[in-house]
Order: sequence, then structure tokens, then C-alpha cells
Amino acid sequence: MSINHRPTSAGDITGFEALLRWNHPTRGNVPPTVFIPIAEESSLIIEIGEWVLREACREAASWSRKLSVAVNLSPVQFKHGDLSGLVKSALIETGLEPARLELEITEGVLIDNLERAISTLGHLKALGVRIAMDDFGTGYSSLSYLQSFPFDKIKIDQSFVRNIGLAQSSAIIRAVIGLGRGLDLPIIAEGVESTDQLAFLTRESCDQVQGYLVGRPRPISHYAKYVGRAEENEQLERGRSAVAVRPEQSHVANPRRNSGNAEATS
Repeated sequence: MSINHRPTSAGDITGFEALLRWNHPTRGNVPPTVFIPIAEESSLIIEIGEWVLREACREAASWSRKLSVAVNLSPVQFKHGDLSGLVKSALIETGLEPARLELEITEGVLIDNLERAISTLGHLKALGVRIAMDDFGTGYSSLSYLQSFPFDKIKIDQSFVRNIGLAQSSAIIRAVIGLGRGLDLPIIAEGVESTDQLAFLTRESCDQVQGYLVGRPRPISHYAKYVGRAEENEQLERGRSAVAVRPEQSHVANPRRNSGNAEATS
């Protein structure tokens, strides 16, 4: 398994969402919609989720640009183990600033045991991380959940964005953006794939967008320049070039010192 990163844009790239991918040796790429439910049923998602969280934090902590990183949490992770302890451990271990970590949950986290879920979310938020309501508008009680817990962001489900040309979907998106404005919550629209969709969301003052138009989920190396890694690579290459030149310049004067340098840089 590996982690791809999907960019979030507010005109410029503001962060990335860490997404788990599985390239099976014989079956090829297995969709998350297939393997995530199986992992949840077998409780393997607890171990997998911990790995994703730690890897996402470790990766983000290495960026020279202080962009955010979002990680999805499964309802199963709320039922078993010390989730707030895990997040605290990952932050300390990697050195990632808590404010840069965004944890995304769906309504499924809140359905089974609202009181316990709210308590866990409160402990997580006390660490300084941000909590986002994902797939907003697709459940039964999203509005009541907004009243139960002070979320930091609302994500409009891509099903509404996909049908943005329909009057009903457009009206719902406007209403959610207005709701976010009234609650002082940033709104992010998922699944933006066309310039028409982006133009509509821009006119309605949607805060952030995700989707193929912004960037597909890819290994973070694909987005090196956005996280500041391109500049780091250039500096590293310049440093290597400088090291490669020095031994030739000092070869005659001090061959022993030159030999030591060659070993150190090989």
C-alpha cells in the first residue's frame, strides 16, 4: 500500500489530502471503495489507519512550505483504541505542528455513539488539530451534528458538484456556502473537474476546491515544487556539484585529503 496526495486550492495550493492506495501484485490497482470496507469489517483499518496517519504527518513535517495535510478517519478507529493518544504520539514523533493536521470524518463516525464520538473529537481538537465534516449533505442529520460539535471546515460532497448544472444541486451548494459563512466555517468543494464548475464555485465564494481540475491524487514527488522540495533538490544538486569540483582542484596539493572527501561523498 502507498499514499497519494490530492491538492486543495484556494487560488494557490493550500494543502494536501493523504489518500491510501493499493496496487495489488496480480490484481493491479484496487479501488478504495473495495478494500476500505473489507479492512473496516476485519478491523485491519485500525493498523492501516495508524500507518497512514504517521506517514502523512512525517511527510508533511518534511515540507519547507507549511501547508496543511488532511487524513481521513474511519468510524472503526473511534470505537477501538485511544485515537487522541495516537494522534498526539504521531505529532510528537514527527514534529508536525498540530494546526497543520486536519482530520476528516463522515457522519458514520457520529451515528453509532454520538456522545463518545463528540468526547473523542473534543480531545482531538484540544491537541490543536482541525476537524472537518466530510461528505456533507449526504447523510440524515448533518445539520444537527454541526450544532453538536464545533467543526473547523465543511466539505461539500462531490455528488452535488457533479450535478452543478441542475437547479437543485446549485441551490444546495449555495445554501451550504451560506451556512458556512453564517457559522464562520470554511467550505471546500470536492470533485471539481471542469472550468464551469470552478467558475460557479468562485462566483458563490466557495473557499477551497479539490478535484481533477486542481490536481489528481499522485505521489507527493509529483507536487515537489508546491511543498518546497524542488528548491531543496536544486540546492542539493548545486551542493553536489560543488563537492564534485573541489577534489579535482585540490588533487595535486593534498591527495590524502582528497581521498577522504571522495569517500565521504560517495
